[in-house]
Amino acid sequence: MCCDLKRRFLLLYATQKGQAKAIAEEIWQQAGAHGLEADIHCMSEMDKYNLETEKDPVVIVISTTGTGDPPDTARKFVRKIRDTTLPPDHFAHLQYGLLGLGDSEYTFFCNGGKTVDRRLQELGAQHFYDTGLADDCVGLELVVDPWIDGLWLALKEAFLLQKEKEGMSSDVDAVSSSLSADPHIVHELNLSSEVQNLKLEDGGVRSSGVLTQKLVDISLVASTGDTEPSLVHSVPPVSQSALNIPALPPEYIEVQFQDIHGENPHLSSLISEGTTFEVPVTKAVQLTREDAIKTALLLELDIADTVFDYQPGDAFCVICPNNVNEVEELLHILGLSEKGDYLVCVKVKQGTKKKGATRPQHIPERGTLKFILTWCLEIRAVPKKAFLRALVECTSDGREKRRLQELCSRQGSSDYTRFIREPNVCLLDLLHAFPSCKPSLNLLIEHLPKLQARSYSVSSSNLHQPGKLWFVFNVVEFPACPTRAVSRKGVCTGWLAELVAPLLHPNKNTLDGRGGSPSTEKISIFARPNNTFHLPADPSVPFVMVGPGTGISPFIGFLQHRQRLRKEHTDWEFGETWLFFGCRHQDRDYLFKQLRCFLENGTLTHLKVCFSRDSSTAEVAPPKYVQDVIRLYAKEVARILLKEGGYFYVCGDKKHMADGVSDAVVDIISMEMEVDKLEAMKILATLREAKRYLQDVWS
Repeated sequence: MCCDLKRRFLLLYATQKGQAKAIAEEIWQQAGAHGLEADIHCMSEMDKYNLETEKDPVVIVISTTGTGDPPDTARKFVRKIRDTTLPPDHFAHLQYGLLGLGDSEYTFFCNGGKTVDRRLQELGAQHFYDTGLADDCVGLELVVDPWIDGLWLALKEAFLLQKEKEGMSSDVDAVSSSLSADPHIVHELNLSSEVQNLKLEDGGVRSSGVLTQKLVDISLVASTGDTEPSLVHSVPPVSQSALNIPALPPEYIEVQFQDIHGENPHLSSLISEGTTFEVPVTKAVQLTREDAIKTALLLELDIADTVFDYQPGDAFCVICPNNVNEVEELLHILGLSEKGDYLVCVKVKQGTKKKGATRPQHIPERGTLKFILTWCLEIRAVPKKAFLRALVECTSDGREKRRLQELCSRQGSSDYTRFIREPNVCLLDLLHAFPSCKPSLNLLIEHLPKLQARSYSVSSSNLHQPGKLWFVFNVVEFPACPTRAVSRKGVCTGWLAELVAPLLHPNKNTLDGRGGSPSTEKISIFARPNNTFHLPADPSVPFVMVGPGTGISPFIGFLQHRQRLRKEHTDWEFGETWLFFGCRHQDRDYLFKQLRCFLENGTLTHLKVCFSRDSSTAEVAPPKYVQDVIRLYAKEVARILLKEGGYFYVCGDKKHMADGVSDAVVDIISMEMEVDKLEAMKILATLREAKRYLQDVWS
């Protein structure tokens, strides 16, 4: 096809953690094989594209962050298109297709994509391809892969329609024939019966980045005794299938080692979200007994010498490192143990085929190898299929090579979900499972995402105790399993627990400010304000708080704040306050037994607690979960929400608690208002829209 017929389309992505960018780059890579040219840009690079004058089709890949917000890289774009002065035909010339990424564990699923999609429609833009909404809860690839497959035909039809409108009918046949060519020109790979000699024979023309393998000899199937699939072993039909695997991502990073002493960058240089503060940990308390199922810790930070400010209900982020032992283990496997303290210079590889390749922003231009692996790369990240595809090329053993191909293939999607995604397998797990795989450092920098700071809810009030910040967390545990040989703790919670171990004083004075001892340990934090999860502006408005387990954290701050306001403003009217709390055992993990102090001084009007694992001798067993207790107070909840304009706050686990609470509230609305369940759900949706039913939840 002539160069002038290689049609262009604009490809925009908005990403928070790199998922949308990786998918957009996959589309860009496949475009060339379909006779198309993707002009790819991050949505934030608004100086490099202009939708007001764009004539070609636009493809958008956008994720969702927080409680349904567009990613940070889309904020400027969203602000611009939300301009209420724009006429309804502002984008009437625009044709677009949108792929939204989200997680159905959260209430506002794919809301980043839905927000952009809805606004573009309101401004007159037209779909040339149906919107796709991919769910990370079940696996993004279940929607992403077929959506990309269908994109090419939709683009072809959009270009044909465009040419007809332009009156260039003479070119239509040429474009049609070139774009109708088989999009999956295949390589036939003869897999020899000698496993060690498995070769990829690139004898054909590379097409859409899909490689089909034709199995001439199925000797790679393990002995008939291995009937169950695992991370390292497959069974029919996958083991006997021809495979469609992703295109090999082009390498684009070059690293050079320098055996000289040099300074590592300051941690603040790794953060683009705001000002960082290095603050001391002044108190650490274990809130749970040693025999509790989970270990909950309360930490107090001294922020008196900073300008860090917060409101009860806000969140903040902790900058944390990877586990030092895991970093050492990774260096050993990569054969780089002797170079841990070497300076690494990272730059873009000359002649790379990756369009617009740049050094990842989270990787310093110069830093020691240990610094990069400790503070910059999320070595615990679940490897994406593109990473698995790249690891195939670093694997020498034939069986291992084939299994990695299966795991990144379309045919092996369910195996990928079962053995990699669901058990949270990380790079170290893979390198142990596939010992002949020896990736280079540049490959890790290209494929491992940024080590994200971890977010925590503030559990205190600056008004109640100026210069102090509390937060509460469970130490996350990942037990050993068939795909993970060793148990691990959460990246940040494990590090914090180890850091404050010398400070710990179990079950001592968590609400009166005493306990603990001076510490020289410091951590780096930055603010992540919550725009909605705050106390009602009017103190006379009643509200309900639901926070089992560590979900109680922000409500301690709420109550501290309310207590101080009541003391300072005796003439104010204060609305009633309800708190529903639950845990497993009253004597093991009742995190804040001092809640009764708030009840006794009038700050808290009603405290309702439940214990899911405690046995009862009562004739009628008490309710086990907060959603069950809420149902017992249906009339009071309905009165506060529906008659008195009150607020309802939920904090904690999404799947096992928040959904149950939401269902309970729907049933209460249905019963008290005598409406059907659908109408009750609509009323709850209205409360959410009015920011009177608020959630701070996690999966």
